[in-house]
Amino acid sequence: MIVITGTVRIGEGKLEAARPVMEKVLRLSRAEKGCISYAYAVDVLDPTLIRISEEWESLEDLKAHAASAHVAEWRTHWPDLDIGDRDLKLHTVSESKAL
Repeated sequence: MIVITGTVRIGEGKLEAARPVMEKVLRLSRAEKGCISYAYAVDVLDPTLIRISEEWESLEDLKAHAASAHVAEWRTHWPDLDIGDRDLKLHTVSESKAL
């Protein structure tokens, strides 16, 4: 399993404008082959900090996601939304179990 964790920053006051675009990329990403989970969360103490969490069955599935039309469309909105300070980490997980 591949796990992506991290954060991005969104411009001050831009969250409401970003919400419909983020909702679209979330819905389409969750429907992709190999997507186990895909989520964005606004930090409670800092509304410009978006936490990202993704789980993919394989690296190939993640690569297909990165090359998808809806991710390309999402990226076209980044300048208007002042998306920056992207800090994502890829983790390869050999075992996962419930706590």
